[in-house]
Amino acid sequence: MIRWGYPCENVTLDASTNHTLQLRNATEARIREKFAQNLQHLWRMLEWNVQQGIALFRIGQHLVPFASHPSFPYDWYKAHGECLQKVGEFARRHRLRLSMHPGQYVNVGSPHADVVERSLAELRYSATVLDALGLPDSVLIVHLGGVYEGHDATARRIVQHLQGEEQLLRWLALEHDERLWSVRQVAPVAERLGVPVIVDNLHHRLNPDGLTLKQAVALGIATWHGKRPKLHLSSQDESKRAGAHAGLICPEDLQELLDALDGADADIMVEAKDKELAVLPLLSPTGNRSLAKAVRVHLQPPADDGPQAAYQEVSQNQAEEESKGAAVDA
Repeated sequence: MIRWGYPCENVTLDASTNHTLQLRNATEARIREKFAQNLQHLWRMLEWNVQQGIALFRIGQHLVPFASHPSFPYDWYKAHGECLQKVGEFARRHRLRLSMHPGQYVNVGSPHADVVERSLAELRYSATVLDALGLPDSVLIVHLGGVYEGHDATARRIVQHLQGEEQLLRWLALEHDERLWSVRQVAPVAERLGVPVIVDNLHHRLNPDGLTLKQAVALGIATWHGKRPKLHLSSQDESKRAGAHAGLICPEDLQELLDALDGADADIMVEAKDKELAVLPLLSPTGNRSLAKAVRVHLQPPADDGPQAAYQEVSQNQAEEESKGAAVDA
């Protein structure tokens, strides 16, 4: 069985967990205001996700704006931890899996102490959010960042800086990228830290390092040691730089990842510009193996229609396919 999700924002609800402000305006009152807005939107999205059958959601890094900054003005965990605990209780009741994914400015392998400390502070903040939620299957996803003095030297620094961070290691998963770190290179670092690997289909296409997607997925899944693996799915926006996410998911990309999984259970985070609108067509009752056939995706819908119209077209086509299938079965 495949479970699906999307990150941070919901187009349908006009909701986001990334409302923030400028650092110079980050007073306690303003930060509390932004957190309250993010929390309210988080509740709306999770409740909507339950109604739609969407099991995964990634919480935005700005949930508590500037929480990792050294001049943060108050004890945010003391102030907001109970609210997050209630979110976790709701998620547990409905079997939702929540995650966080700090941006690529997190660079634990840097040779510069100040960069490492800022990176660790951001990771600790994220881990504390997951602590408050209290969900055993939550994941804190991080890229390995830049390469300095070669991959081996950088990998040693990453392990050195993270191996004593028990709070982080409880949630941590490492993700490869499209340029510097392949699945083959990330897996040994993850093994040394005792954490799993997130495989991303688009990153792998751009940085395969001699592996097929099926081989990369098998290597990644092995690092989960029997736990339910998490992967990322996206399609290339052909009008932008290599690695830029399209609005929706190309059926060929979907089928390729499903083939690579070869029937294995997994949780897949859909990284697409149109957020939940890219996930809804994947929630097919016809079974995972026929999903790509059921989905009719237009990566660049007409500008005057927009993503909502694109989803309506996808839904109509999917319904027609399922209706034909039901007639044949009958």
